[in-house]
Amino acid sequence: MEHEDPRNGESPHRSSKKPKFSSNYIPESEIRDEFCHHQPRVARINNGSFGSCPGSVLAAQRRWQLQFLRQPDAFYFNTLRNGITASRMIIKDLINADHVDEVSLVDNATTAAAIVLQQIGHSFAEGKFKKSDTVLMLHCAFQAVKKSIQAYVTRAGGSVVEVRLPFPVNSEEEIISEFKKSITEGKSNGRKIRLAIIDHITSMPSVVIPVKELVRVCREEGIDQVFVDAAHAIGSLKVDVKEIGADFYVSNLHKWFFCPPSVAFLHCKKANASSDVHHPVVSHEYGNGLPIESSWIGTRDYSSQLVIPAVLEFVNRFEGGIEGIMERNHEQVVKMGKMLAESWGTNLGSPPEMCTAMIMVGLPSRLCLNSEEDASRLRSYLRDCHEVEVPIFYQVPKDGEDGVRDNDGCITGYVRISHQVYNTLDDYEKLRDAINQIVKDGKTCKMLCIE
Repeated sequence: MEHEDPRNGESPHRSSKKPKFSSNYIPESEIRDEFCHHQPRVARINNGSFGSCPGSVLAAQRRWQLQFLRQPDAFYFNTLRNGITASRMIIKDLINADHVDEVSLVDNATTAAAIVLQQIGHSFAEGKFKKSDTVLMLHCAFQAVKKSIQAYVTRAGGSVVEVRLPFPVNSEEEIISEFKKSITEGKSNGRKIRLAIIDHITSMPSVVIPVKELVRVCREEGIDQVFVDAAHAIGSLKVDVKEIGADFYVSNLHKWFFCPPSVAFLHCKKANASSDVHHPVVSHEYGNGLPIESSWIGTRDYSSQLVIPAVLEFVNRFEGGIEGIMERNHEQVVKMGKMLAESWGTNLGSPPEMCTAMIMVGLPSRLCLNSEEDASRLRSYLRDCHEVEVPIFYQVPKDGEDGVRDNDGCITGYVRISHQVYNTLDDYEKLRDAINQIVKDGKTCKMLCIE
């Protein structure tokens, strides 16, 4: 790749000389038309959860659906496989994979986690791994991944070691240090670490992890396999699977790459492509390799996998294509995050180089956000009373540590704001003003009422 992205694990101090993009090819009026199906007046600053699909791609999806419904048999025998292969070829080029056979299309990152952890669980159950061996993961791993470990690994006798990551975080070195400590713990008493699961971008709190460096550490420490859960990656930062070097790498295409929900790609290194890795839904194609198994898991709607060429057409209407979109989203979310932090007198959860199109912003301590219930109440209040959709993160105070403070006390709550091409300044000002009004009224999270 011509330009290395420091958020792939390169040092943020290196100059990558990224090109600057000054304007869009697509006019603002067309962007508004593409997303006119959004509910009016709602500040959607949570693209990270479900993404957003433009109207032109939804139209392409509808054409695929109608083509199937007109003549399902002809579609299955003559069209479906070639269409999915064409989509896989686009992804192969986008992520710099060696071969299209390394790329499978699946429903989402949760499905990919089940695919990877299923084969690990089988190895425990069949005695290939010792019962004392372990899986390493970040403590803030997505809950569905933790449930897959519970379903496939721990019930088969394997153990789990969690890496406790600092937050707020100030540098990649803090993360690398904690990761190395947990590897030492995982290898204690003669145990082997059979799989390391590393988020490329953690969900909550949202921080870019130096995956390239952590994968290198895993190789040096003799960890069998590495699975990178990059649910938020493609479309928000540059992905080069050869540079990253993991055995498995998954990213959702419906979060930041404008596909309709739901579709993700799973990249498996050639060495793993022919191994005992299978789709958890067993259908007629079982045993023909994961890409083929994934292309037919029974009668279902495959249109979200078939519209990837239409998505590519959409992003290429913007100056710089997907890289231009990523650059502008990153610049804007940092700008909006700084604006909010200044207004509230708080902080950012990470340096700008450790975020993509999402950033964590501290909430005023006067809100007294002291539990997950408080976070949920505030989120619902913002949605129902102010038409603002944004996730809220509760930062559990560490024993004996005061944490980050504003002028009134310890900051225990953060918002995770996103920026996508449809967002405007008004969205963030709406959030800013809503929080400032709550503080001005002297209300705390427990006092908020949803009418």
